[in-house]
Amino acid sequence: MRFVKMHGTGNDYVYVDAFQEAVSNPVELAQKVSHRHFGVGGDGLILIKPREGFDGEMDMYNADGSSSEMCGNGIRCVAKYVHDTYARGRDELRLMTGAGERVAHICSRDAAGNATAVQIDMGAPIFEGLKIPTTIDAPTVLRQTLQAGDRSFEFSSVSMGNPHCVIYVDDVANFPVHHYGPLIEHHPLFPRRVNVEFVQVISPDEAIQRTWERGSGETWACGTGASAVAAVGRTLGITGDRLTIHLTGGDLLLEYDGTGSVKMTGNAVEVFRGEIAA
Repeated sequence: MRFVKMHGTGNDYVYVDAFQEAVSNPVELAQKVSHRHFGVGGDGLILIKPREGFDGEMDMYNADGSSSEMCGNGIRCVAKYVHDTYARGRDELRLMTGAGERVAHICSRDAAGNATAVQIDMGAPIFEGLKIPTTIDAPTVLRQTLQAGDRSFEFSSVSMGNPHCVIYVDDVANFPVHHYGPLIEHHPLFPRRVNVEFVQVISPDEAIQRTWERGSGETWACGTGASAVAAVGRTLGITGDRLTIHLTGGDLLLEYDGTGSVKMTGNAVEVFRGEIAA
């Protein structure tokens, strides 16, 4: 089975072109290829599939084999692959995900005409508690409190196609993400588990983020998480309409004016291609 290793802002996945390759057990394959010692290594597996009426479809699996509705960094790489392979020169692509349609705009290309940066319309944030989903039946889940181990945290929750929990901290670089991340991921407030963003605000237009992703652990970047941070920050008046977020793997630009969709712009990079025994 042929594959492509790509990353968006350091959030790396193994991609399989399901236009050409057949995958019978994606859960097992995701666990196999994601292992960083016994496999290819990555935060998960993404199948790039044909879908009638669209330029392609993203089918995403975390490193533990669990499925996820949406991945912001992943969908940029899907857009790059579809553009470079099947839609060269097109400026806009329509892609289907588990969270619905997403529109990708190719922002830049290299000398060979391959896409290097992509903007994704991430859709409108969902703030309603039961739709995120959380167990809180309220129009919004903002500035709520949860207990995780020995600490109480103020958090805000939102869905960007998948559930997120945003927590502001003073020193994110030294925050024990690996201790509190899994406790919050599996907290009973979140019936489908949750991605947890630990965020340090530098200014209204700049923040630093670390993410504990459900099913994958800490990742170097999370596009839906960055979108969640932009949506929550703008809604609470903490950050503005344009927010540069520094992640371990690089920067993302988020745009959200409090209405409509969140727009996310970042790189999409092919690392290498290979072939594995399926």
